[in-house]
Amino acid sequence: MNGQLSPNAQAILLLTAPLIAGRSRPSVRPLPLGDYNNLVRYLRDTGMEPEDLLDSEGLRELDDSWSTLRTRRTLEDVRRLLQRGFLLAQALERWSARAIWVVTRPDDGYPDRLRKKMRGKAPPVLYGCGDRGSLDIGGLAVVGSRKVNEELVEYTERVGRLAAEAEVPVVSGGARGVDQAAMRGSLEAGGRAIGVLGNNLERAALDRGNRKPLMDGRLVLVSSFDPAVRFRGWQAMERNKQIYALADAGLVVNSDHGHGGTWAGATEQLGKLHYVPVYVRSIGEPSQGLDELVARGARKWLEPKTPDDLREIVFDDASRDWEPAGPPQGELFPSEHAAPGVSVVRESGPTVLAEGQTAKDEPESPTEAPVPGKNEMRLLRVSGEMTRKEICDTLKLKNWSYAKKRYVDPFVKKGWIRMTMPEKPRSPKQRFLITPDGRACVEASKDE
Repeated sequence: MNGQLSPNAQAILLLTAPLIAGRSRPSVRPLPLGDYNNLVRYLRDTGMEPEDLLDSEGLRELDDSWSTLRTRRTLEDVRRLLQRGFLLAQALERWSARAIWVVTRPDDGYPDRLRKKMRGKAPPVLYGCGDRGSLDIGGLAVVGSRKVNEELVEYTERVGRLAAEAEVPVVSGGARGVDQAAMRGSLEAGGRAIGVLGNNLERAALDRGNRKPLMDGRLVLVSSFDPAVRFRGWQAMERNKQIYALADAGLVVNSDHGHGGTWAGATEQLGKLHYVPVYVRSIGEPSQGLDELVARGARKWLEPKTPDDLREIVFDDASRDWEPAGPPQGELFPSEHAAPGVSVVRESGPTVLAEGQTAKDEPESPTEAPVPGKNEMRLLRVSGEMTRKEICDTLKLKNWSYAKKRYVDPFVKKGWIRMTMPEKPRSPKQRFLITPDGRACVEASKDE
């Protein structure tokens, strides 16, 4: 089911996943999101990727710089996490036996909707069961309390059935009450549903009632938490963000006032995240919680009667043209996922600067092909193999990503520099040599 995981994916799982393969508790806690993001930024700036840490030389490069990383974890913690190869193999076998797939943040199969909306807050690892491609279709997020009366259950099922007729997937959390009613209404009417779970993906994947829609490709279950992990309150809060991020609009069927997961998720969307327009139920029994959400900016659900009416609400201009509000926090993804004019960085590769911004103490126009000048000639005169650090020292630069983009990559393209291991361009063992053409360039400059 998972095929052959890339070395990058293996390293990310080892660093961030608890790898629950039985009853035993993890021997070392995986890196939390903030610490992992800080590590990824460091690797990016030194021209490395997570997979390089699977090599002893890659780990040695962390020794001198670990104290500069903002983390409470130790380098020994990282070493212990990366030594869990056998446990990872056990976990992969367990997940495969339950038809559970896993995808990591840099992988092509990771949902673009999470990348675009959550950015650096997107979970490093996603586990799932069912058609992974369904996660980028979008749909209507339907949320509400676990404890609801029969009238609200029937109302929510009607919303799910109408969504199915409109060919709009329902996105929900899979919990009792409103979540399950919305998903059930859609699936029983032949529609699609996306269940974003905060725990027990393993159990849900094996549930007999989910088997047929999973096999038909109409249901996909996904979680950012280990498939065997038990419920904890904070996991539900993280799940709420992902529910909204995977949808085009959100409908709150009911909510307590001032407390509870539904209230927290909706107010976070309205006050901070703004992933999608948030609607609230506008008919039936009154609700102080829903009234307060309207006061905070939620819209009243127009109670559509036809599939066209529902599609018009879900895919209106506000939803379709959504862009993230404010600057990114800990962005780690390519520039095509960011709003115009916003600075972003990649999990691997060079930093992309915001419009008009230049690297400190470094020349402008870093993407222009260099004309050999004093600094370039200094590099081309070096004899023997050079490491990344030696190149930076020669150019009097601190940032390898900048040096690579501004000098090394163009020189390689021109044939002035060659890599000793061109088949492994990001290897920490990579060395660089000046070619005969590069030497000729130096000699030609002496004749001028």
